[in-house]
Amino acid sequence: MSPFQTLRFAFGGLAANKVRSALTMLGVLIGVAAVIVLLAVGNGSSQAVKDSIEKLGTNALTVSSGGGFGGSRSSGATVTKPLTVDDARALADPAPAPHIESVAPETTTSQTALYEGTSHAVSQVVGTYPAYFKASNSKVTKGDYFSSDDVLGSRKVAVIGSTTATDVFGTDDPVGKKMTLGGTPFTVVGVLATKGGTGFQDPDDVVIAPLPTVQNAFTGFGSIGQILVEAKSADATSQAQNEITTVLMGRHGIKDPNALDFRVSSQASLLTTQADTNKTFTVLLGAVAAISLLVGGIGITNIMLVTVTERTREIGIRKAIGAPRGVILGQFLAESTLLSLIGGGLGVAAGLIGSHFTIVGIKPVIIPESVVGAFAIAVAIGLFFGGYPANRAASLRPIEALRHE
Repeated sequence: MSPFQTLRFAFGGLAANKVRSALTMLGVLIGVAAVIVLLAVGNGSSQAVKDSIEKLGTNALTVSSGGGFGGSRSSGATVTKPLTVDDARALADPAPAPHIESVAPETTTSQTALYEGTSHAVSQVVGTYPAYFKASNSKVTKGDYFSSDDVLGSRKVAVIGSTTATDVFGTDDPVGKKMTLGGTPFTVVGVLATKGGTGFQDPDDVVIAPLPTVQNAFTGFGSIGQILVEAKSADATSQAQNEITTVLMGRHGIKDPNALDFRVSSQASLLTTQADTNKTFTVLLGAVAAISLLVGGIGITNIMLVTVTERTREIGIRKAIGAPRGVILGQFLAESTLLSLIGGGLGVAAGLIGSHFTIVGIKPVIIPESVVGAFAIAVAIGLFFGGYPANRAASLRPIEALRHE
């Protein structure tokens, strides 16, 4: 029997049980689509976090309160000193820290913004210095940044994110207008370019104002949350990190470098951690999706076993008139492979279409290898899981097959 005739018989066998064949293909379709979409979601999540980190600037360092990674306060230490504005001023001194370009202390809170009857809960109200904008790679699209004079004069001015601008002012131009933030009036002097990102906190829902103004209105003049430091270049980040550690150890009276009460993180370390985390996340998603493919393969086996049982007399007749074992084997293998081929092809189409939609706040990014791999595995599953039923059909003795009711 020619390959063309084998395929024709295989199509005829599938067409004879359309509903059963369609349900089997659906199982393969779901498996292939799940592999493509879930891996795309994992890849998209990884890319989104990477983009968000890189937007902060390649030579930015963040100094936060708390013990360093792998370090804790020694038994002789009784007080953990918080970060202060004086710490930031010490880091800005070029004598002990020549590799530091700029320093921006930060204090963060959340407040409700009001404008002409519109209320919006701003997730981040940041009090800082003008150096913050360059260090965090924050650019304005309307208006301008606030200045050092605004900081010295504790002026009630603010630069707002694009989400805040839309939610508070709607279609109005915010620049020059006043909004009430937590009961304090602020004049908007600039609107930041959209950064975008994923997660629970929108980076564009932000109000940035002079540090003394935010301290006076909301947080008080005590400790600060963190210090954003800009190294002179990306290559100078390591030296700047060492200088930060040396300066703050001296100010906080720390002798043991393993007992720090602060931590310094760079974008490079965040990217490395993020890459490792997302690799594990993507592998787990792929493993979950692969189970769907396995279930689809088991479905092919079950359906083909039922098909062999139903067509036992047909097999007996064909073998009685001289059909060799290879022809019977080839026909049922062709049917199981066609099921996986068609189901896999439809699954690829469904996966590619599904990857164009935002899923749980993440824009999927398709991995080309996952498309090819999922389809190839689907075809291999058809061959593998269809092998046992096909071999069972080919091994039937003609006389026993003809007796089957």
